[in-house]
Amino acid sequence: MTRYCLTLSIAGCLCATTLSQARAVDEIQVYNASIAAPGQWTIQQHLNYVGRGLKEPPFPGGLVSNGSLNGTPEFAYGVTDWWELGLYLPFAVQDHQFLSDAVKLRTLFVSPNADQREFFYGVNFEISNSTPRFSQTRFGLEIRPILGVRKHDWEFIINPIIDVGFGRNGEIDFTPAVRVARRINPDLQLGLEYYADFGEIGRFGSVSSQSHTLFAVTDFKLGIFSVNLGAGYGLTAASDRFVVKTIVGYAFPAPGGDSAASERRPITPVNPMARSATRMPAY
Repeated sequence: MTRYCLTLSIAGCLCATTLSQARAVDEIQVYNASIAAPGQWTIQQHLNYVGRGLKEPPFPGGLVSNGSLNGTPEFAYGVTDWWELGLYLPFAVQDHQFLSDAVKLRTLFVSPNADQREFFYGVNFEISNSTPRFSQTRFGLEIRPILGVRKHDWEFIINPIIDVGFGRNGEIDFTPAVRVARRINPDLQLGLEYYADFGEIGRFGSVSSQSHTLFAVTDFKLGIFSVNLGAGYGLTAASDRFVVKTIVGYAFPAPGGDSAASERRPITPVNPMARSATRMPAY
């Protein structure tokens, strides 16, 4: 009986350490508070390939991250100069199977003309409806504050994200993202992005049980498209070891014919969608 109870306790601890990673990451990105112009539509395609990842599912029946391709098309619409709405259709490809993760809806509030400010801020609310292979909770909420500073050719941005899962297996996790980047020329940026999953707030596990990943990234223009490319290395045993991410974005012409209207991600001063000369759970 004692051995049985001990086994259950160990299993419970393992579940607690992996629960915060119990969903695929279709979007690996740091939000920078820039948005589409009022009346403008934008689209981005996110793709993330886990070249070397975790080989065990985060929960029974869950998606194994190793060798998986995760992504989402993202549609956004600028309502005002401080409010944007968005829609995601997340998916994953694993073992030659295409798996849908239903839908996500978001609403983003920012300081107007964030791309022209030295200090900018905002907050994004995202509601998800997940399928069983991707999450142990059907409904979730992401609260993503945005704080950033841009000075000369440098920018520093932090998103102290709170992930909330609703239902019996739900919890509230801390999953921050940070970006430091430098503009090399008007069409190119180089930087570092850091993504972490500390686990349930108030019950953080050991560092080895947390997910910590560092990406080297570049942002550039490719004709009418904006492109973000990154290669990430997992710093802990609970992290996917090697991940490649890409985001390709296009902004439809804004009302009034200004095809260079603002779009919030992924490129800062060099974004061809920007109004003016100015611009990251596999698991």
